[in-house]
Amino acid sequence: MDVYSNGKPADTVDFGDNEVDYSGYEWFKDPPPQAEPAPAPAVTEPYVPQPGVIEQNEMFDYALKHAPNVLYSRYKQYGQLGVLGWCSEFSEMIDAVKHLGFEGNMFVSTRTQALRTCEEILALNLDIEMQIIVMYLSSQVARLRRFLDSEATFDDYPAPRFPTDPHIDYNR
Repeated sequence: MDVYSNGKPADTVDFGDNEVDYSGYEWFKDPPPQAEPAPAPAVTEPYVPQPGVIEQNEMFDYALKHAPNVLYSRYKQYGQLGVLGWCSEFSEMIDAVKHLGFEGNMFVSTRTQALRTCEEILALNLDIEMQIIVMYLSSQVARLRRFLDSEATFDDYPAPRFPTDPHIDYNR
């Protein structure tokens, strides 16, 4: 029988007892086929935004830069309810910024300004006693931040101050 129990033909097994004569055998006579070189990366044209996209980003940049000042002036004019009204307008701006981003037209400078605006809004010294307004303002900022940088963790949100004992003045 030419085949051992493992299924190999007998003439290919070398037990070392008899030295096999490899003289005259042509090693690598036919070299292995060369792998085809990887295709060169396609040269892409640099992104040239449309004039409308540039204008949109400039408008958002302007609005975001002035958002903390508008919030503070609304707070000075109308108090806590001014903040509540401003949050509604800010929510609409967040939706528009998200739409711009989903279309792939948001510039890095617009994103950077939006994150800076979030920091500035939370840094304002607004004495808001209605905690639901504080929570609404914080949720709007968090919504924008989640869209712009979902991987980051932010810890600069104001802590809610819910009264637990009616006899203690928590505003001190």
